[in-house]
Amino acid sequence: MTGRRIYSGAPFEAMAGYARAVVDPPYVFVSGTTGFDPETLQFPDDVESQCENCFANIARALAQAGASLNDLVRVRVFVASREEFERIKPIIKRYCDQARPANTTVLAELVEPYMRVEVEATARLTASEQGRP
Repeated sequence: MTGRRIYSGAPFEAMAGYARAVVDPPYVFVSGTTGFDPETLQFPDDVESQCENCFANIARALAQAGASLNDLVRVRVFVASREEFERIKPIIKRYCDQARPANTTVLAELVEPYMRVEVEATARLTASEQGRP
């Protein structure tokens, strides 16, 4: 198995057989992350709160890998409707503006009807984060 696995403890990972993130220097690959609250495992009703949770959960995984949102090089956003995308654009900008990663946004029917947004991310570890001088 290549790379170190990071798990959030969410039951979705065990159910579908995946890790929240894989650290394979110089990159950290974060799985598609939906807008669940990690403490309650519930999904807020509104897309804005779900989007905030997506980035909070991604930031948590990146921190465990030794990276941050400022190290993002790629994000993919899957959102259920064009209208909801308009509502989350400012949230995406707030979390991505400093790193300015490459971005693809897709209108998509997500796995469950209560899921409104999913974000996948890739970050690049710095030399010191990779354990190199």
